[in-house]
Amino acid sequence: MEIYDIVKKLIGEINPVGETNTDDKRFENLKATINLIDELLLDIDKVAENKDRCEFSIKRAGEYTYKYLEQLTK
Repeated sequence: MEIYDIVKKLIGEINPVGETNTDDKRFENLKATINLIDELLLDIDKVAENKDRCEFSIKRAGEYTYKYLEQLTK
């Protein structure tokens, strides 16, 4: 089982189906998913701040995450 599958199982479905009770639950799941993504992006952004460091491994991680964040804005 992949991390994605585990998170989906923990949070639940997010796609609305047109039934109020189900969609209310899925809306809460959607909010939880967005909150998780926001927290993960903040973590990634902190790593991206290292793109100009001189230590190879720190710089590599910073450059990798910086490029990832750049492509998100395109």
